[in-house]
Amino acid sequence: MGSEGDEKRIIKKPRFLCLHGFRTSAEILKKQVHKWPQSVINELDLVFLDAPFPCQGKSDVEGIFDPPYYEWFQFNKEFTEYTNFDECLQYIEDYMIKHGPFDGLLGFSQGAILSAALPNLQDKGVALTKVPKVKFLIIIGGAKFRSPWVAEKAYSSPIRCPSLHFLGETDFLRQYGSELIECCVEPVVIHHPKGHTIPRLDDESLKTTMSFIEKIKKDI
Repeated sequence: MGSEGDEKRIIKKPRFLCLHGFRTSAEILKKQVHKWPQSVINELDLVFLDAPFPCQGKSDVEGIFDPPYYEWFQFNKEFTEYTNFDECLQYIEDYMIKHGPFDGLLGFSQGAILSAALPNLQDKGVALTKVPKVKFLIIIGGAKFRSPWVAEKAYSSPIRCPSLHFLGETDFLRQYGSELIECCVEPVVIHHPKGHTIPRLDDESLKTTMSFIEKIKKDI
């Protein structure tokens, strides 16, 4: 029986809740992530969630990906004030209660900003208080919240869970993505030549990604 237990532990895949970008959708993120080699996809249990609010303006992916489009919360031009933020956090927690447990979060763009903030918001008792701790992060095109209230809760302590970050050379959020990475303890960073997008994986980034996955599999 011991050997069976060991075998089950070895084959368990890290389970990630995947949060899409602003005014896109779960289906769009799924298509974007599935550009990655099957060898990566096969090692992860990925669950894609639509954001709670239908988009309230034009989507940047119109004409590229089909609607409907959603957004996690609304914000002002300076990205310092948020509308429906608490509702967004509650929505994610409710989904995790019903469909969890989850080991980690994968996020792109608005979903990445949200994902990276959640471990410390959880530790501070602000979010996800009724679900297991977020153990891992995969952050693509991420950044930090600029609201002083959220930032104090999300970044005043180091983000300690293992994290993999994708940083594009021409991403308009590159500077802010770098600032986020500085908040993380021993982050694994993949630099790619593209912009604000989910990149394909070349041989080197594939090796880095697989190494990260193998590492976190030992902790689930």
